[in-house]
Amino acid sequence: MSRQILNKTIKVDGIDIFYREAGDRKNPSILLLHGFPTSSVMFKNLMIALSKRFHLVAPDYPGFGFSAFPPKDIFEYSFRNISAYINEFTNEIGLKSFTVYLHDYGCPIGLRLCVNHPEKIQKIIVQNGNAYDEGIGPQWDETIDYWQNPTPEKKAKVSQFLSEEGIRMQYTAGLPEELLPKVSPELWMLDWDRMRRPGNIDMQFELNCDFKNNIKMFPVFQEYFRVHQPAALIIWGKHDVFFSVNEALCYKRDLPVAYTHIIDGGHMVLETNFDEVLNLIYDFMLNQC
Repeated sequence: MSRQILNKTIKVDGIDIFYREAGDRKNPSILLLHGFPTSSVMFKNLMIALSKRFHLVAPDYPGFGFSAFPPKDIFEYSFRNISAYINEFTNEIGLKSFTVYLHDYGCPIGLRLCVNHPEKIQKIIVQNGNAYDEGIGPQWDETIDYWQNPTPEKKAKVSQFLSEEGIRMQYTAGLPEELLPKVSPELWMLDWDRMRRPGNIDMQFELNCDFKNNIKMFPVFQEYFRVHQPAALIIWGKHDVFFSVNEALCYKRDLPVAYTHIIDGGHMVLETNFDEVLNLIYDFMLNQC
């Protein structure tokens, strides 16, 4: 069977959404939701490896990757609205039931989809994604202070992650020296190229400020877990400097049978721990109810 990835674009409410698709639609589907600052490109290797047994779909959000970047007077760049577009995207391509892979920004986007459309969700895979306060460690203090008491001086400081070096650090920060050679430079270079589009950095900063509304949604996400009890695989790179590893075991409060694995990686474990993550997903998808 072919392991070819197809690269497609579809209009969702008039906006071009780029997405990658692989595998036979007759097989169980996995919707792959990327994080910041990247796009569906982060899933290419995983899609090829899983495509023999599963059907995989990975969209780029508006303003990310190769999807359209509409001006904010016609598109609201909020996690709530992006989630609504991703839901409509699944309707447009006829994706009715699926496992959802939640990474970083993809976690609050996908969990809103879970809350609003639980009938679509078969299982969830969380990879370094937030639904509990414990993940928001002291590294967020300056950002939260800016949200609460914004000043130009504070903005200049907290926005430094929206730079070429800041994007590279999303992949390398916190990693032990021996793991650095596993990080492919073309990924963060592509992320930075896409972010350098006129107006995109400003949009990315505003969207990041909207993260405060994700934190407010944590109790809602947790209620979804308790009520619906989806089969869950939690994967966490213990060297993640953005989302504390203390969150990884929190999911068991509401999903007591969740499979939790803390691995020797950072924020982007598909780069540094690919074989381990692949095996965890295979086992979860094929053997866990």
